[in-house]
Amino acid sequence: MFATPNEIETDAKTRMGKSIDALSHELKSIRTGRANAGILDKIKVPYYGTPTPLSQVANVSTPDARALLIKAFDKTMIGPIEKALMASDLGITPTTIGMDIRLNFPPPTEERRKELAKSVAGKGEDAKIAIRNIRREANQHIEKLLKDKTITEDDKTRADDGIQKITDQFVKKVDDAVKEKEKELMAL
Repeated sequence: MFATPNEIETDAKTRMGKSIDALSHELKSIRTGRANAGILDKIKVPYYGTPTPLSQVANVSTPDARALLIKAFDKTMIGPIEKALMASDLGITPTTIGMDIRLNFPPPTEERRKELAKSVAGKGEDAKIAIRNIRREANQHIEKLLKDKTITEDDKTRADDGIQKITDQFVKKVDDAVKEKEKELMAL
């Protein structure tokens, strides 16, 4: 498995970094009232009988902070795109003007922003739990190295301190990401 405390620390850093990446990805999917083309990634439109991602049948742009503009490549696709948007869980009614479909994002209410902030805090706590679990596993590996007499007691103490410092750094990154997203939500 691991031969040295350095390998354990490197593995822990890598895995904690992936936890931060996962948190960032989750936070991006939370709708803040600002238009984000990524929110349409899951929408499929029937194109010649095949469910096709919206991005392959239309161009999506953000003309301003609160709207998305969808321009169908083929005018026969406007109806199916509208139906797919209505059937989705976006909760936004599309407005069609010629070949363009516009989605206007209303600003969330104060109550909704507070709900979203709680959700963000929950996702942050989940990320911290994942990081602490990685720390626990790393400490178990170090304990095993000590038990196998591969390292000394002093090496174990240094490695435990190193892993705790890494854990503290990543927990701070989680806190910073959560604060930033909450600030973004409440500033609307």
